[in-house]
Amino acid sequence: MAISDYEMVIGLEVHAELSTETKIFCGCPTRFGAPPNTQCCPVCMGLPGSLPVLNEKVVRLAVKAGLAMNCTIAPLSRQDRKNYFYPDLPKAYQISQYDRPLCENGWLIVETPQGEKRVGITRIHIEEDAGKLVHMEGKGTGIDCNRCGVPLIEIVSEPDMRSAAEARAYLQKLRAILLYTGVSDVRMNEGSLRCDVNLSVRRRGEQRLGERCEIKNLNSFLHVEKAIAYEFSRQAALLEEGEAILQQTRRFEPASGKTSPMRSKENADDYRYFPEPDLPPIEVTEKVLALLEKEIPVLPDARKARYRQCWQLPSYTAGRIVENRAAADLFEAAAENCRYPLLAANLLLSALLPKLTGEEEKILIAPAHLAALADMQGEGRLNSGTARRLLERIFEQDEDPAALAEREGLFQLSDETELRVLAQRVIEENAPAAADYRRGKTAALSSLMGALMRRSAGRANPQRMQEILKELL
Repeated sequence: MAISDYEMVIGLEVHAELSTETKIFCGCPTRFGAPPNTQCCPVCMGLPGSLPVLNEKVVRLAVKAGLAMNCTIAPLSRQDRKNYFYPDLPKAYQISQYDRPLCENGWLIVETPQGEKRVGITRIHIEEDAGKLVHMEGKGTGIDCNRCGVPLIEIVSEPDMRSAAEARAYLQKLRAILLYTGVSDVRMNEGSLRCDVNLSVRRRGEQRLGERCEIKNLNSFLHVEKAIAYEFSRQAALLEEGEAILQQTRRFEPASGKTSPMRSKENADDYRYFPEPDLPPIEVTEKVLALLEKEIPVLPDARKARYRQCWQLPSYTAGRIVENRAAADLFEAAAENCRYPLLAANLLLSALLPKLTGEEEKILIAPAHLAALADMQGEGRLNSGTARRLLERIFEQDEDPAALAEREGLFQLSDETELRVLAQRVIEENAPAAADYRRGKTAALSSLMGALMRRSAGRANPQRMQEILKELL
């Protein structure tokens, strides 16, 4: 059998650090990058006699995430102890939630090449983060407890995804919602958003799920895709050879692009969950729920629908823009006063989004400047390449793009006489290519167009230039 005879089944467990000033059960700060062991106390280190007190903002942010992801919010939930020993967990248990989580039965709609797809969300629960092991060459391993007790939500999806592209689309949508709602700063490079991939493989047409492996702590979209691709190939090859898949936890190694085993995969029974005796149940009243619902902003799906209706943006273009709230804010403000909103959207997509991390609160480009760029391109005063380059320039230092184009002589050449002189000169200088075109080799026109655009420093109107070249030839 070929690898195409197998399919992958993917579920994601996403951990997001919540945007609180203090930890989940104590008053220690949650600032990133502080010197090791300077932001911890007896409570977050679990020293004997210390008692936790739940941070109310943690519950409010978790409920907002649940509402934004179409979850049912439990009026009464509780916290549980999840017992396991690991060096970066000083008290040897984590306060989490097990059978009575805060949010359940949600869903997100993601874009796939085949259209929209609904991905179910099993649960969203609150928990505390563990510490961090710091490996120092020649000096052993140290433990930094600053991260102990940092508040998290864990978002557990249903096993509804069937490709790395679908997993990435789901993760991007989830990340955008967390950013829109202010639940998390989702800085993947700082560990604010981490993803565990649960993946199993089965032959196409089978209904029974295969044995799954979990790939831990992926902190970039690219790593998620690469880990999925490798793990799918690995498991499919084992099945093809008649070998069993061992349920295990694996790590992804970016340098090699491979996964490797860490330990056998734990089941819920291994953690010996029991209700946390030092904390009361969490009650979410109808009044609190109503107040939190009012705090939910316009979310990506609603914005996307508006862009398609008001400005006729293609589904893909609209979907990409709304993933980044700062980009969406800029586009909306520009489109309101722009004659060519689709061109403004395409400029954002091609020139600006690749430069953004998704963590920007605001893009320092005046909306009027983006609108002006799109209008100048739509009017034929700038070609698409020059418009993109100008947008990249004003992203670095914002200024009026019309003044910049005038100062640097970037406006498109559209004068008929000037274009004809230019075309005639290029034909004379490239006589072999011109002869080839006249003999029926239409591909030679591309060579002539390239020479012409170089001679005009990219300023010639390409559509009119092509018409004139054909006429002269």
